Amino acid sequence: MNNANVATGLDYANGRIPYLFGKIFFPTLLGLIFNALITVIDGIFVGQGVGPDGIAAVNIIAPLYMVVTGIGLMFGIGSSVVSGIAMSQGENRRASVNMTQAMMMSGLLVASLSLLLVFFPESAARLLGSSDRLLSHTLNYLVWLVPGIFFLLFESIGMMVIRLDGSPKYAMLCNIIPAIINIFLDWYFVFPLGMGVKGAAIATSASILVGAVMVMIYFLRFSYVIRFCWELHGFLANTWHQIRVGSSAFVTEIAMSVMMFTGNSVFMRYFGEEGVAAYSIACYLFPLIFMMSTAVAQSSQPIISFNYGAGNTGRVRAAFRVSFLTALICGIITTVSIGLGARGIVAMFINPACEAGVLASRGLPVFALCTVFFSVNMAVIGFCQSVEQAAKALVLTLLRGVIYLVPLFFLVPVLIPGWGVWAAIPCSEILTSVTIGVAIVISRYRGKKPYRPHGNHAADI
Repeated sequence: MNNANVATGLDYANGRIPYLFGKIFFPTLLGLIFNALITVIDGIFVGQGVGPDGIAAVNIIAPLYMVVTGIGLMFGIGSSVVSGIAMSQGENRRASVNMTQAMMMSGLLVASLSLLLVFFPESAARLLGSSDRLLSHTLNYLVWLVPGIFFLLFESIGMMVIRLDGSPKYAMLCNIIPAIINIFLDWYFVFPLGMGVKGAAIATSASILVGAVMVMIYFLRFSYVIRFCWELHGFLANTWHQIRVGSSAFVTEIAMSVMMFTGNSVFMRYFGEEGVAAYSIACYLFPLIFMMSTAVAQSSQPIISFNYGAGNTGRVRAAFRVSFLTALICGIITTVSIGLGARGIVAMFINPACEAGVLASRGLPVFALCTVFFSVNMAVIGFCQSVEQAAKALVLTLLRGVIYLVPLFFLVPVLIPGWGVWAAIPCSEILTSVTIGVAIVISRYRGKKPYRPHGNHAADI
């Protein structure tokens, strides 16, 4: 038995695949859902305390939050995959160096972005699509969110590597504790102190800081194998490899930003600020949908990456089958839940009888159709990332989030007036699933051989 494997506390090489997946999945799912609740709670308190203009303003800034999360996930997945392969080969120091260099490079990138936001906040707000009516709320949220987005990337990277290190429950706590803090601070700042969107932003930043500190403490005191290892040798080569492996995760977040930005523009065009407020509720739900699908992909990733590095083809396929089935079941449950509970969901944010509330109540059941297909698509993309198939993962991410989605946002409302604007996202996910199905059939028809780790053959789903 590989000693590096035993040191993590999870036997990736020999343990039963469903057992390993379950040990990682349930704490990961719970932790990521609590993490997504940070955004959802923001929306609920701002919607109830400020009104539709408040949640519309927060949604204007949301694409920026997605970009920073994308940088964190890109380096998190990239360093986790590379480190998992290194650990399978007994190179624990290389795993630690990769994690540390990922945090260094991502920190430099986000620090540069944060400085631009500090010096040019109004330009950034208008670039993101804020109208004059929403500008004051938008600026209040943006300025106080900047400190939080810097620390967000450390939390995002840490979550991935801590799970690989064999501590999924600690990773869960790094999500749950900040989320609970955020809920309390949101309520306190928005209602008793009456600080509006500014208070929601301060609460979010404070909770993110807590999560980042917990991540740092883990690698300094509690880790099994992966620790901070400050080494500049191979810095550019290592971080570039991480970017290449994790690039589809970054593009996924960028695609979510494009979804929000394009959707804000289209809803503003058809329904004005009330339309943006209605669409904002769907955008608040999407992080929950995204985190559920991400939990599936992240739970299979260390199992797949480790066995990919060790050349255990059968275990790689078994882990993918478990993740695909789990994604399908979770997607169906979420689609049905949102569809049946649309009006109740709207009521948590705003009055369902107001214009924005009526629009959202009618649109959410249509929007909910995207969930099952999104979950399946993310399971496949996660598999491609885990076996270093960066190009495939990137293409699929671009298809579902940009290439299919943007034209559909403008085409579907013309073909189906009224509720058709809500159907663009489901149509994009459905087309991506069809594309994946066709690609698998073609691949098997051509008789592709199974992958060979670090060789020239592509992995075959």
